[in-house]
Amino acid sequence: MINITIQTHDFCQNTLYEQLRGHRQTGAIVTFTGLVREFAGEHAMQLEHYPTMTQAVLNTIAEQATEQWQLQAATIVHRVGRLTPCEQIVFVGVASNHRQAAFDACHYMIDLLKTRAPFWKKEGAHWVEAKTTDQEAAKRWLEANS
Repeated sequence: MINITIQTHDFCQNTLYEQLRGHRQTGAIVTFTGLVREFAGEHAMQLEHYPTMTQAVLNTIAEQATEQWQLQAATIVHRVGRLTPCEQIVFVGVASNHRQAAFDACHYMIDLLKTRAPFWKKEGAHWVEAKTTDQEAAKRWLEANS
């Protein structure tokens, strides 16, 4: 089961966790929740996306992880719109037979999401470029899987 949601409103981690839990073969669930940080005194950021393309890219990332690590479930929830420090921005969760597969799949999904999904972030009056460290993390996964 793959669940991809892009939304403006907040999400409930407990609800998303419980949805991942519903499989008899599951031996491990790993989740990641990203929060908005304050950058250079900015008190809000604007996150925009291209809906159809973003949904397709996130779905592909989850499908690849599900196939590679034989996941029972994969969930990505990503918020868009105006967000302030300490708000939840992204949830990635996976259910797997074993813990190492769950950790690896979750790590893979967030690293690829950060570099492949077409989100545009504006902090104050400035659009933010992708970080080199995010690009390098995604590259390591892609090289290891080729």
